[in-house]
Amino acid sequence: MAHKKQNGSINKTPKSILFATGWIAWGTLHVFVLQEAGIANLQAVTDAAVSYVLLSALCLFVMNNMRYYLPKKEKYSYTFIMALALSAVWLQLTKFALKSFFKHDDAYLLFLGQTSTLRFAIVFLMLAAFILLSLLWYTQKDEQEESEHRATTERLAREAELNKLRQQLQPHFLFNSLNSISALTGQQPEKARHMIQQLSDFLRGTLRNEGQQWISLKEEMEYLELYLEIEKVRFGYRLQSSISTDDIALQMKLPSMLLQPLVENAIKFGLYDTIEAVQILISTSVKNGMLEVSVQNPFDELTAMPVKGTGFGLSSIQRRLFLLFGRHDLLQIKKEAQQFVVTVQIPQIT
Repeated sequence: MAHKKQNGSINKTPKSILFATGWIAWGTLHVFVLQEAGIANLQAVTDAAVSYVLLSALCLFVMNNMRYYLPKKEKYSYTFIMALALSAVWLQLTKFALKSFFKHDDAYLLFLGQTSTLRFAIVFLMLAAFILLSLLWYTQKDEQEESEHRATTERLAREAELNKLRQQLQPHFLFNSLNSISALTGQQPEKARHMIQQLSDFLRGTLRNEGQQWISLKEEMEYLELYLEIEKVRFGYRLQSSISTDDIALQMKLPSMLLQPLVENAIKFGLYDTIEAVQILISTSVKNGMLEVSVQNPFDELTAMPVKGTGFGLSSIQRRLFLLFGRHDLLQIKKEAQQFVVTVQIPQIT
């Protein structure tokens, strides 16, 4: 807190110095003009002091008023009316004070009466400019606060949606695993126990990283391999996998649990219409400073299950990538040579 206060005082000091310097300069000019007009030094200095003390008080009034009330549509009319009213108040107070100080100086009082209109015009212009600048400053400040509030609201909304998308991924995999464990319990209890242990390790790791938005590809691959081992217990010999990566790619970052729905989608559609062994290929590389991950599975367009859009798994990834990077082109889908290839590019955060 002390550090913040110190920074605040540092930021305010130049403004205060600039304001005081400007007032002193105007006061000095005021004294010089009065002396040139033949007014004695005492009267000239007193005239300038009274004029600018009252003008400073009115400026402070304007600033405090703007802090609690900032006109919107009526800005220009408000500026004119307020400057006019305050100038009239200033003129009356100034004349009253100066007449009290020099009530026996007829020459000065005559000069004061003759210059009243000029004084009013000058102060009107100064107050109008000050009010307009205050309006602009407070308007800009309000817009900045509103922009920051809107950005905070949007960020919280994105984080809430990202968390929701992450939480939606778990039930699909969990329900499938529990169904497989149930089927294995009677026939192959050893496999069922092994699968329970793997599922427990997987969920424990998932919970441990729940608060982390970004993890390394190496960590993601460890959970992905564990996920594949669980799925291999479900599908037996029918599911095979191959992972290709390198040390540079393993150190790069990506959103947590981004690859699981890719592989889940590949398993789902790769094993759907065949009883033969199916190999899921996962490869990673670094291109143009971005991490690139491809997941490939066999695909027969004649017998494949029809899918509208990209399905929940791929659409959820596309949505997460858009929320994080504001881009729709980071997920690409290709169908070639009876292979279904999904490629994801992940820009690296700095």
